[in-house]
Amino acid sequence: MGMGRSTGTLEKVARALPMAIALAGLAPAAHAVDLAVVGLFPNKAVIMVDGAGPKTASVGQKVADGVTLLSVERDGATFDIGGKRKTIQLGQASTRSTANTSVALTADTRGHYFVDGRVNGLALRFMVDTGATLVALSSVDAERLGLNYLAGPAMRMNTANGAVKAWRVRLDTLQVGGIALNNVEAAVVESPSMPALLGMNVLNRMEMRQVGETMTLTKRY
Repeated sequence: MGMGRSTGTLEKVARALPMAIALAGLAPAAHAVDLAVVGLFPNKAVIMVDGAGPKTASVGQKVADGVTLLSVERDGATFDIGGKRKTIQLGQASTRSTANTSVALTADTRGHYFVDGRVNGLALRFMVDTGATLVALSSVDAERLGLNYLAGPAMRMNTANGAVKAWRVRLDTLQVGGIALNNVEAAVVESPSMPALLGMNVLNRMEMRQVGETMTLTKRY
């Protein structure tokens, strides 16, 4: 009598197994998140998820399905990704993606190319200038970004309006579109109105392709 009940139970489990396996097969697969860190602040990180624009996340915040920011370190941020801890260094991504390494620009009516970017996590609009040796910022932009440029080495820069005084600085991060670079040399020019210039020290690290009025910048290294 006891054996009959045991056999009946085993038969029920055996019949249920194929259905359980089939239902397990229908469970949604984990989404592979393309995660990049482009800026760091105390207890906050500026990140890009799946090639989207940068956004600021706080420690403990869920930034995507199955992804939570756990901590921010000096040179990177640690995430819980699908139950596993992963540290991503500043300027790096968790997966490689061409969507994160290219940006397309359209010329304005005067033939100039502009691109929205970020310096040390703060928004800044750049003009592409192949005639500029370095990335160049106006003193007004530098002050808004909190750069102590007067502490840097002084220099002279040649501009369309003649030679001007400038100071060399280092930018912790520079990001344009989905391209993020670290430790970028730049010059701060004593000018209240000069646009921020994307110079050749950054453009040399990109492949530039122009088709009609569209220019595509692709990070090479």
